[in-house]
Amino acid sequence: MPAETAERLHRVAVLVLEGAKPLDVGIPAQVFTTRASVPYEVRVCGPAPGLVTGGDGLSYHVADGLDALSWADIVFIPGYRFPDREDPPPVVVGALQRAHARGARLAAISTGAFALAATGLLDGKRATTHWHYTRALAARHPQIRVDENVLFVDEGSVLTSAGAASGIDLCLHILRGDLGVAASNHAARRLVAAPYRTGGQAQYVPRSVPEPLGERFAATREWALRRLGKPLTLDVLARHAAVSPRTFSRRFLEDTGLTPMQWVLLARLDLARELLELSERSIEQIAGDVGLGTGSNLRLHFQRVLGTTPSQYRRTFASGG
Repeated sequence: MPAETAERLHRVAVLVLEGAKPLDVGIPAQVFTTRASVPYEVRVCGPAPGLVTGGDGLSYHVADGLDALSWADIVFIPGYRFPDREDPPPVVVGALQRAHARGARLAAISTGAFALAATGLLDGKRATTHWHYTRALAARHPQIRVDENVLFVDEGSVLTSAGAASGIDLCLHILRGDLGVAASNHAARRLVAAPYRTGGQAQYVPRSVPEPLGERFAATREWALRRLGKPLTLDVLARHAAVSPRTFSRRFLEDTGLTPMQWVLLARLDLARELLELSERSIEQIAGDVGLGTGSNLRLHFQRVLGTTPSQYRRTFASGG
């Protein structure tokens, strides 16, 4: 056991903000609950001691206020409802900044990244949040390099994670760094969780093709979606839209934020995901079905865009799994 843990327990504060999500609060509180194998002490706190109105029909009665942040070695910021509407109260932002300045690590779970972003401590750094809010985080805080694919990001003294379950990934990652692989694996078994999940959160986004899309060329997009297994070049798409390839490319990018060929690739990957989930067709057959030619080509694009392999995706999401 490291010398520090022999002297005292690692101190963990879980900061409950208004609208806090119950899973996000419970994960670090449970993972780091004091036991012989996990030498941490946890305090659940809020902007002030007492009742904090949570999300999803739950409220929290917390014993500690923001003074717990001046005590903690690491502060978890669980996600909360409507994070893109307004920043947390200035007193909360200031307390987080002071905790960081004296050396505490700040770890956000899911939409807790918005509260962490309000401190300015993520400026110029990589960060993530739940896939539903990645664009909102990037728009609200353009100085942050938002990575919408990963399950978590460790920037040393500031850490962020994706959706609620990614809070487990983040906690296990912190345990690995603090106490080693054996302790992390022990905690994972206790949680009945994977010690380390493969891939990123892109595989959990329902569709790769973004919505909403403009009405211009909608008919061509619908036509293309019905023939993804056939050749779809820029010239073919432009011919269907009855415009020049140059005009089609420019206006398509304005409508969708993607080039026509980027959109076609994402649409093909969406169809491949559907076939992996619902059919027993082989990887090679699916690659042909969706217009990507070979299994190796499908694997290449799957790994690059979704951060996983077709086989791993099928094991995770297949309806019979």
